[in-house]
Amino acid sequence: MSTYEKGKSETALHRVGTQAGTAQEVEKLPNGSGAAAILAAGIGCAAVGILAFAGDASDAIGKMLNFYGPTGTLSGVTTLAIIAWLGSWLMLNSMWAYRNVAIARVNVSAFVLLLIGFLLTFPPFMDLLQGK
Repeated sequence: MSTYEKGKSETALHRVGTQAGTAQEVEKLPNGSGAAAILAAGIGCAAVGILAFAGDASDAIGKMLNFYGPTGTLSGVTTLAIIAWLGSWLMLNSMWAYRNVAIARVNVSAFVLLLIGFLLTFPPFMDLLQGK
């Protein structure tokens, strides 16, 4: 039995009436994979903000994030953020692929992470946190 078939057999089936009044079995699809993608996107956004802030606030971290001289710390920030995004997506999807998760909580969490990423890449906010 393939992984897909195993997941299909574990999902709940429910009956839905049709216009003719007969019942038809319809498979309820799990939302775990979609939720994993949404939360991973938020994690990637937060990683961009955290790494950008760290690279700007600390010369030592800034030098470590300088993967390619002409772009400066941006090369390391984006590379590591992409790794964090893809890694978290892979991990979350492997845990949630055939499950139903609380999508509202996932969406709120992803939005908070997106907000963190936005604020930490917004120069006036970064300067405020650094005391500049």
